[in-house]
Amino acid sequence: MWQIGVWERDEGLAERISRMAEGFPALVRACRHPALLAGVGLDLLVVSPGASGWAGAGALSCRTALLPGGLSALTRALPADALISYGPSPRNTLTLSSLDDLRASVAVQREFLSLGGRAVDRQELVLPYDGRSPDLLLAEAGTALLLGRLPEEK
Repeated sequence: MWQIGVWERDEGLAERISRMAEGFPALVRACRHPALLAGVGLDLLVVSPGASGWAGAGALSCRTALLPGGLSALTRALPADALISYGPSPRNTLTLSSLDDLRASVAVQREFLSLGGRAVDRQELVLPYDGRSPDLLLAEAGTALLLGRLPEEK
C-alpha cells in the first residue's frame, strides 16, 4: 500500500488527492507540519505551495517528493530519493506553458518515474482551469502523473 503524505495549510489538496487515489492501494495522510509525518515511510510526499514549518523536514522519510520550486533549503533538508518540483520557473519539472480563463497547459519539462515505476515522459497536457492557484493545479497534476493517471484533460 502506498503511503502518501500531504503537507499543506488547509488548501484542500489532501482531499483532492484522496479522491484521485481512489482505486489505488493508497493511504493519504494530511498534516500542517512535517513532524506529524515523521516515522512514516512515505512513498510520496506532496508539499503544497502554502506549506510552512520547514525545520521538521529532515525528520521525514520519503521515496518521492513533489514540492514547489525555488525552495533550496527544503530540497537540501528533505531526505527523498527523487525530488520533483513545480512552479513558474523553467527549471521546475512541472510548469505552466500557458493559462487562460478556461484552460491551463501543464508542461512536463523532464522525465520522471511514477510510483509504479513507469516513465512519465516530457509532454504538455491541456487541463480545465477553474481559477484556483496555478501552483495548486500543478501540484494536483503532478500527483496524478505520479499515481500513473493522466490529469483530466480538456
